[in-house]
This record gives sequence, structure tokens and C-alpha cells, in this order.
Amino acid sequence: MPVLSVENLSKNYGNIKALKNVSFSVPAGSVFGILGPNGSGKTTLLGTITDILKPTTGQYKLFDEVPAASHRRQMGTLLETPNFYHYLSGRKNLEIAAAIKQHGADEIDHILDTVDLTRRKDSKFSTYSLGMKQRLAIASALLGNPPVLIFDEPTNGLDPVGIAEIRSLMRDINSQGKTIIMASHLLDEVEKVCTHVAILKRGDLITTGNVNEILSNEDLVELAGTDNEKLLSVLQSYPAKNSVVQEAGYIKLYFPVNTANLSDVNQYCFNNGIVLNHLLLKKKSLESKFFELTNN
Repeated sequence: MPVLSVENLSKNYGNIKALKNVSFSVPAGSVFGILGPNGSGKTTLLGTITDILKPTTGQYKLFDEVPAASHRRQMGTLLETPNFYHYLSGRKNLEIAAAIKQHGADEIDHILDTVDLTRRKDSKFSTYSLGMKQRLAIASALLGNPPVLIFDEPTNGLDPVGIAEIRSLMRDINSQGKTIIMASHLLDEVEKVCTHVAILKRGDLITTGNVNEILSNEDLVELAGTDNEKLLSVLQSYPAKNSVVQEAGYIKLYFPVNTANLSDVNQYCFNNGIVLNHLLLKKKSLESKFFELTNN
């Protein structure tokens, strides 16, 4: 049973179409990334499924049912920077958040341990680093032990250490059986954290599915010889390749990931009367794949 099903969801702001008939499902237990550049509709989508915004057309279901308040209480959200009290400790801020959410304070110590803030639980919020502040925000979302967590750009503004900490924390939370739905414009973040993805561009859903299938890498072999035109012609018949193109003075031969063999390529060219003066194995970047999908 999916935890979220979005069916032909559209949201208009006057003449601006922020979402256009978007449909996808989020499997239980997944880390589902909503990926797209700024202005693609990610935040609007999260605002809609958390009932902050009303859709213009279409619908969505939570836990395979028409959404109600009882379903939304099963979701912990981090959609913007929480308004913590700077002069209070991390623990005291969580006690206040728990009271507002009508949850008991008995789980706070466990949650602080989960987000690795136990040693700083009595320090004032104003003394926290940006990464620690974000981890406290995630701790607040964990109050009540919700099975689903929704994050909007959870690593935004953090330094590399803070980004690594948040990514590790999300993997740990997911390993406990929780489903995470997160919006991001960072392809690297989706690759390292998410199991599934939906890619948006200007309100349109470009594609959705398993990350490894959609954003799969390819092996790229870069070649050159004294006669690149002949080399290109010969490589058109090379077996097991995905494609071959001529670009920037080189011939580029693409293979399914982890299947390229330089020795085999070199031998094939030699057997066809071509001596290579350049042979290099690369990886097709995820950025290139993303740009292909979004026609950018």
C-alpha cells in the first residue's frame, strides 16, 4: 500500500500553472525524492499534500484513503525553518514543541539521541551550528513517532559536514522503517539518499520511479585516432554499446554501467585497422542524465 498517491494534481496561481496534472505514488518504506530546479513546483506539491494549499484540480490519498486529520497526524513535517526560542536549550524547545503537538515529553531523550544532540541538549539554541539547528528541526518532526516524514530542502544552506550529517541521519531514520518524502534541487542528494524519485520541470512531471533505473549512470569511453571519421564508422558496429557519437574532437562510446572494457575496445579497433592515440574510461555524469530528462 502506498503511503501517498497523487492523481492528476494541478495547482494554479491565477494564470501561473505551478502543477500540471501530476500523478505518482510513494511506496511505504522508501526515501522518495521530489527533484527539480527552483520554480519547478516542488514546494507547492509538498504544501498541497500537507493541506497547507488546496489543489485546483485532482486529488491525493494518504495511506490509500481520502486524507483526514488522523492521517496528517501520522506525518512529521519540516517545510521551513522552525521558530525555535534562541535563548532556550534544545531540550526545552522540544518540550514546547511536544506540548503544542499534544505529545508527551517522555520520548524527547530518545529523539535527541537519534539526531545526535544528547551532549548538547542543555545548550542554548543560539549556540548551535546550522547543522545542529537542522537536526533539532528534524527531531521536532519526529515527535509522536510518525511513520512518514516530509522535508523541504533539508540540507539547504549547510556546509559539506552538515550536509553529510543530515544525509546520514535520513538514512538512519529510513532504516527504522519510516518513509521519507523530500524535495530537493540537488541531484547528488537524490542519488545518495533516495530510493525513488519524481522529477518536475515547470509544474510538469517528467518521470518517476526507482532512482537506479531513472538516473542510471553509463560508462563512457573516450577515443581518438588519426582518422576519427573512420573510427566513428567502425564503432557503429561495436557490440554491447548503447550509443556512439563524435564530439569535441573525440569519439564517445557509451555502455551500460560497469560493462565497458578498454582492452576489448582497443583490440576491436586494432583488428579493424585503427591505432588509437587516446583511450579513456569515464562515467557519464548524473548531471548529464538529468539535463537529458529535463531537456535543459
